[in-house]
Order: sequence, then structure tokens, then C-alpha cells
Amino acid sequence: MGLNKESGNCCKIIATYQFRCEEQRYARRVPMDEIEANGYNLNISRYISTAQAEIEIDLQVVSMDMVRLTQNIKAARDKHNAFLEELGLPALP
Repeated sequence: MGLNKESGNCCKIIATYQFRCEEQRYARRVPMDEIEANGYNLNISRYISTAQAEIEIDLQVVSMDMVRLTQNIKAARDKHNAFLEELGLPALP
């Protein structure tokens, strides 16, 4: 299993190099003047950023979801407690 995955990665690397493909967060052609400006530092992370943008969370939507879920939980607990009461059992808190 690992061998096939590595083989696919090798094929992608070879094809990217061979055809000079550019792909965001993977490969790009860097002009010599940029390399010179970076003191001939060939560290990949200097030229390719693999960082992904963080997902923005809408706190108002999350808050509304929490209120709705809390209401659903209360309704379910009340219904469950009604059944327990019919059976003569103690209610849930």
C-alpha cells in the first residue's frame, strides 16, 4: 500500500519537473533574480508555502446552533421524563 502511494508521488514529482508545471502549494518556477535576492537559498519553504488558510467560523451561526440544540435536548429530556413518570421512575435531571 505504501509503495503505490510513494510511486504516485514520484510520478507527480517527475512530471512536474519534466513539464515545468506550476501548482499552488506544490511547485512553481522561480526566476534567477528571486533566487539571487534570497542569497541563493534553495530551501523549498522560501519559495513554496504549503500553509492553508484557516476556516472562518461564523460565531453567530454557531451560537444559534447551540441555542437550537439546547432547546432540542431540553424537549427530548422533557419527553423522556414524561415516559419515566408514567412508569413510576425518577426523572432525569
